[in-house]
This record gives sequence, C-alpha cells and structure tokens, in this order.
Amino acid sequence: MNTRSLASLSLLLPSIAAPIYTDANGLFIAQIEHVLGTSLVLKVVATSVAVARQAEGVLLAEIDRLEAILSCYRPESEFSRWLDARLGEPIPVSDDLFTVLTQFDNWHRQTDGAISAAAEHISQLWQKAAQLGQLPAETDRQRVIAEAEQIHWQLDSSLQTATRLSKATLRLNTFAKSYILDRAANAVLQVPGVSAVVLNGGGDIVARGNWQEPVAVANPRDDAENADPLVRIAVQDRAIATSGNYRRRWQIGSDWVSHIMDPRTGLPAHDIISATVLHPNAVTAGALATAFNILTPSESALLAAQRPGTEYLLVNRDGQAITSAGWPGSTSASSKNAPAFVKTPLTTAHLLYISAKDKLWNPSQELLISFELARFEGRSHRPFVAVWIEDETGKPVRQLALWYNKPRWLRELREWSNLRTDDAESVTSATRSPGQYSLVWDGKDDGGQLVKQGKYTVMIEAAREHGSYQLIRQTMDFNGKVKQQPLNGNVEIAAAALDYREKSATR
Repeated sequence: MNTRSLASLSLLLPSIAAPIYTDANGLFIAQIEHVLGTSLVLKVVATSVAVARQAEGVLLAEIDRLEAILSCYRPESEFSRWLDARLGEPIPVSDDLFTVLTQFDNWHRQTDGAISAAAEHISQLWQKAAQLGQLPAETDRQRVIAEAEQIHWQLDSSLQTATRLSKATLRLNTFAKSYILDRAANAVLQVPGVSAVVLNGGGDIVARGNWQEPVAVANPRDDAENADPLVRIAVQDRAIATSGNYRRRWQIGSDWVSHIMDPRTGLPAHDIISATVLHPNAVTAGALATAFNILTPSESALLAAQRPGTEYLLVNRDGQAITSAGWPGSTSASSKNAPAFVKTPLTTAHLLYISAKDKLWNPSQELLISFELARFEGRSHRPFVAVWIEDETGKPVRQLALWYNKPRWLRELREWSNLRTDDAESVTSATRSPGQYSLVWDGKDDGGQLVKQGKYTVMIEAAREHGSYQLIRQTMDFNGKVKQQPLNGNVEIAAAALDYREKSATR
C-alpha cells in the first residue's frame, strides 16, 4: 500500500489518451435523471444517431427488466414479493435474483461479514437515532447485531429456490446497481453498430468496448461537480466504483455519522471516508468499494490481493490517500506524461483589470452554488445547463459548468457566451441523489487569478432542445462577509441557493 496526503495525490495526473473520432464512428451522449435512484450518463460509440438511440432504448429496457427483479423500493418487484413470502417456504426465483443472492453469500463469507444484505437492518436503527438526536441504546445496538448475524436465506441450486429464514430488513443496495449496470452495458454492446459504451450511474462507472474513458476521482472533502479531483485515470473494459460517507450521512448532535454500516459491530464506518475500486468486473468493484469503507487498510489490501486485477484508492479521515501498488494514478504531472486535457485559450473578455488599490477575494472563502433540476413524471433527459460568473459590466469572469450532448443545440442556451466547452470526462464518486448538483467558485477568473472583491452576478441557465427554458440571474456583493441567498426556482430548476462561506466550515 502507498500512503500520501490528498494535496500530493492531486498532483498525480497520469497521461490519458484523447478520445478518437472517425468519420464512421461518433460519440453520442445522453444524460438521464431518475434512473436507479440517481442520475445516469450514457456514452456510446456508434455508427449513427439512429444506432445510438436504439442503444439507449436497449439500455433502459434492460435496466427496467432488472429493476423489476432486484429493486428494494418497488413493492411489485420480484425481490420485494420474495421478502413478503412466508418464512421457511422455498420460492422459485429468477436467474438474476438467484445470482445476486448467491453473490451476497460469497461476499459475506469473503469479507468476514462486512458485506451483508442485513446492513439495512442496522442502518434503520441509526436513522431513528438521528431523528431523535441521540446515540442508539447499547441494548438496541446489540439486538440488531444479533438479528443481522442470522442466516437470512437458504438457496437450492438444483431447484433454483430461495427460502427466507429471518425477519431482518434486507436490501440488495451494496452491489445490485453495479450488477444492473454491468448487464445493461453488455446488452448495449450487442446492438449492431455499437463499438463501445460507458455508463455512469451516479458515480459508479462501467466502460466496455473500444473506448478509453477519462475518469476523475472526486475528492471526498470537496465533491462539488467542478471541484478539482484527487486524480484522473483512464478506464477501458473495466469498472470503477466509489463508496463514501460524504453525500449520504446523518447528524446526531454535533457529529456526522456515515450511512455505511459495519454489520459486525452495529456501528457506522468511521476511519475511511472514501474508497474507489477499479476492477474488470463491476460487481467486484462495487462490493469492494463498500467493504473497503468498513475494513482496515491492511484487511483491504489482503482482500484485494486475492482478487487479481483489483486496484484501489482509499482516503482516511485524516486526509491521507492510501493506494494499491498498481493504482494507475502514480505518475507525476510534471513528467513527460502530462495530462491530455487542454482548455480553449481565453479571450480578452475573460480577463479583469485589477489595480493596486483593489482588495482581492479572500482565498479562504468560496461560493457554493446548489441547485436541483425539476423532476418530471418518470425519467427525463437532463437539460443543457450553463453556470458562469459575470462582473458588474456583464463580462464573463469564470465558467463553472457547461453540460450538453450536442454542440449544435448550444444555441438554445441564449445567454451563455461561448466561453469554452468542458472536458467530457466521467466522475466517480459516492452516489448522488438524482437531479441535485453543486458547484463551487473559488473567487478566481478563468485565468486562475483571484478577482477583486465586489459585486458579481451568478448566471444559471437551463434549456431543452426546442423546449422549456429558464435563466436565473443573481447579483451578490462578495465583500468578505459570509452570507446565504435562496433563489426562486421555476420550470427547469426547481430550487437553487448561494452560500458565500468560509472554506474551513466544510473541510
């Protein structure tokens, strides 16, 4: 294992080959909200738009099929109906449910109980404790440990039946999403004319076929969409999964506790705040990412060694990064293998004149921009979104985000001033809720220089292809005095808020 600080790791950016486009093949992108309880990005290399649309249809059909089997939240799913069956009664189950239950048994054994479908049973105890604002009673903790340690089902491979044996609350969340993404990616690859597919389900990524996907690993201490990642790597014919406590956790008193539970102790994961795992198999990556939040680094290293092709990056609560020996982010950015990401040169419109009398932005402060995209019935494609900062004269100072999938439709963003197009990299992170995003502005312009204090306008623009449109424009005085500003939502952006704050308050 290699141990580094987060600051040093952020400098380790290996060379990543730039995407290759040909006349015969193109990269098509679709961003879809409310899939598998999160946001889904599909990238497909296909011979035509028609083939790409067919691939999207195949993808969603396979996800629907598997959700109807494995979902813990749909009362009509096969798994939910099996949970409702009478204890001790053998129930014939589908191939997919039998496979996932078998994998849970295997991972429970291989992790000495760290992976368990009954982790939800313990999680519910801590959710209730958070609602009451006090730690669970010791007697309750010991009770749920005993209930979680029971044998919960019995499988008969000859008859393909599953018999439920306990009343403990069971969930398949640990790696069911990885299983579904893996099967869905394989289904897309079978579409004639598709040569590669990349799926990003809320931070868990599967890349298959003839394509090298640039992937940024989110910093658990600064996980805004546009924050600098810990490291960038290239992923091809592999899966990468991240699990951590920084997007889903509960507050009890003045303390925050992880939603990831150790079934053996009945306690939240504590020492590791983020675990990223790279492996050819998506289920292995997903299962290990969860397990590595619970196990000690030495236990994680031993388990990884038993699984050829496993590489990982852990971040502990002290901010140290712990990597496997073969983790690909090990080349200094100052070497000849510099990253292949190149920004469009800035125009004079992006530059600010600052005199010696001007007071500069306090580098210990930042602006957090949070917004939630409106939810429509069922699934919906994400609208095109641009977020940027303008000075008092209306000139653009800093572009924070530009999300789109077809350059020719960028004109639908009427106010965005063509600052630049962002790098189309994927981000692996702890799972986010669908439609909820955050961005940070560190007070720097597009040239990397701190701006002067004063009034600036935050621009948030959202548009659909020949559809609805919304622009939020809010001016705030950035004079060093922290403040919050809620923003009115509308058709595309349901809610938004600005939080001008000290960085130390959230790090």
